[in-house]
Formats: sequence, C-alpha cells, structure tokens
Amino acid sequence: MKKVIFVPFFCLLFGTLALFSCDNTSRKLPILGEREFVNGDSVYHTIPDFTFTNQNGVEVSNKTFEGKIYVSDFFFTTCPTICPVMKKQMLRVYEKYKENPQVGILSHTIDPRHDSVQVLKEYAARLGVKKPMWQFVTGEKDKIYEIGEKSYYVTAGEDSTAAGGIIHSGAFILVDKKRRVRGLYDGTKEEDVTKLIKDMEVLLNEK
Repeated sequence: MKKVIFVPFFCLLFGTLALFSCDNTSRKLPILGEREFVNGDSVYHTIPDFTFTNQNGVEVSNKTFEGKIYVSDFFFTTCPTICPVMKKQMLRVYEKYKENPQVGILSHTIDPRHDSVQVLKEYAARLGVKKPMWQFVTGEKDKIYEIGEKSYYVTAGEDSTAAGGIIHSGAFILVDKKRRVRGLYDGTKEEDVTKLIKDMEVLLNEK
C-alpha cells in the first residue's frame, strides 16, 4: 500500500529567505506548493494542462512553454491600480530575455468579457511588445480564475468593492521547465522583480 504525505504550502516557503541570501552559483530555488510522498518519492505540485488564446488569435497551451521557464501573472487592460506598475516591471523581464528561446512570459486577462483578442493585441503594441515570447491570453473566465487560484496560488476574481470591479494579485509567478512553481514575487516592487530576474538566472542554470 502506497503511503502519501501532504506537505502544506506554507511549510515549503519556510527557509526561502535563507536561500535568497546564498550566492547565485550555489543556491537552489525552492519548489513551492503541496508535495506528496509516494513510496518514498516526492511528487510536486505542477501547473495543469491549459489552453487559452493569445493576442494574435493563436492557441496557447502548456506545450507552448515546453522546455522553457516562464513568468506568469494576472491583469486586465482597464485596471486603474496596480496593473500599469506590474507591466512596467514585467517589461524589465521582457527586455532582458526577449531573445532567449528558453524563457517565456504568460499574462492572463481576468476580464475576458472586455479584453478580446484585438484589445490584447493593441495593449501589447502600446507596451512595445513585439517578440512572441510574451503571450497575453484570454479564455473562459472560470478557467482563468481557477488556474490562478488553484495552480498559481494567486487571487483572481470579481469583486464589486474593488477598483474596476475585479480583484487580483500583483504576483509574478516563476515556473520551471517541469511546470513547478519556483517563486512568487511582488510585481509592483522593483526590488522583488530584481530578485525574480536573479532567480531566473539560477533556474536557467539548474541541471
């Protein structure tokens, strides 16, 4: 009979600060999320299969990011609060890695009713995004909210009390080539995004 043990998410986060203090050449990033021990082997939480549509009307799925690390976030184009700051910071990631085929960015709109393919295309153009490594995607609202909250560990949903009628996290989520969450960062803070970029270098060099 196989033995399964669950490790709570907050327990896996413990010790992350100590890891951040280590040198990039020697440190390892934590693997976040619930973990199962099955017959002595660790089975980690992974991002499930997904299918969305990008700013060019092209299907984007987990296969789009196969063999890549990527940074994910959640936003909406009419967001009056944190989204402009988040996109300014994400542009730092884009500019650094736009020519690197091992890196991607995946931004999910949480207002698919308004953010059509054309709206997302115009939004990407205003940001100056021309490389296909940054995907702005839309899809079924419930599926976007579900993958945000259950897989990426962020808040995403409607809230009549929030500015714009939608509440969402400002987090940037770092995902490795095995679809495991390796870091969560405040996308509104320059110092957190600087840490993200350093951690991306660590992940790219991970064997």
